[in-house]
Amino acid sequence: MVPSFGSRVSMLHLIRCTIAVIVSGVFVWGGGTPVLAQDNGRPGTEHGSIVVDSFEDDPPGTFPGGWVFVESEDEIRSYEETREPGEIVKVKAEDGERFVRLITKNEALRYTKRNDVDFDWSLETHPRLAWRWRALKLPEGASEKGKNDTGGAVYVTFGEDWLGRPKSIKYTYSSSLPVGTVVSFGPLKVIVVDSAVEPRQGKWQHVQRNVINDYRQVFGGTPPNRPVSITIWSDSDTTGGVAKVDIDDIRLLPPR
Repeated sequence: MVPSFGSRVSMLHLIRCTIAVIVSGVFVWGGGTPVLAQDNGRPGTEHGSIVVDSFEDDPPGTFPGGWVFVESEDEIRSYEETREPGEIVKVKAEDGERFVRLITKNEALRYTKRNDVDFDWSLETHPRLAWRWRALKLPEGASEKGKNDTGGAVYVTFGEDWLGRPKSIKYTYSSSLPVGTVVSFGPLKVIVVDSAVEPRQGKWQHVQRNVINDYRQVFGGTPPNRPVSITIWSDSDTTGGVAKVDIDDIRLLPPR
């Protein structure tokens, strides 16, 4: 029997542990060359891909269906119940496509879809995670190694380490660090997969990651076959700035 989402990790515990390790300090991971897996082709078109969300069924101007704020295994709240004054999450339409826009103004946001609840993800059959995104505005002065604001990020949470701390990989669109930078906050590993230092900011970029390879690189060993969740993230509360990032076509892909 597949364990329930709640039995594997408390998302409240995840947030508390993430905050604790962030304030304790950071260091750059030195274990080998970062694994880059960006692809300029449209993600998720392969046969057998699983759609986490393409936002095509959501009316423009609304909050995307299925994404929730997970306070704990027993407390899952809606956008309306958790929205902060400087936070906006809404579906937009452009050139016949729909996508979600994340906006923070000196705030942070995170909304999650859960494996075994909202989608069915086995790394054995679908080791790659793909999405596309566009950074329209990133928090100025932010750095994953300094003022740790991230205009846009996609989180994968796997479970807990031997101390009971949740383990996650955070794929970020960085304000200042180059693509390929890897930073460790204890059980939270950050991989920069797009960056404002690249000339493509403001344009749609497609990202594909082999999650198994990334896990082996930053944690060592083999990841649990069934990750816990996928979270979309934006924050500008440390710099007091503004972030505006569009995300679309979040999909799980079979091996190449």
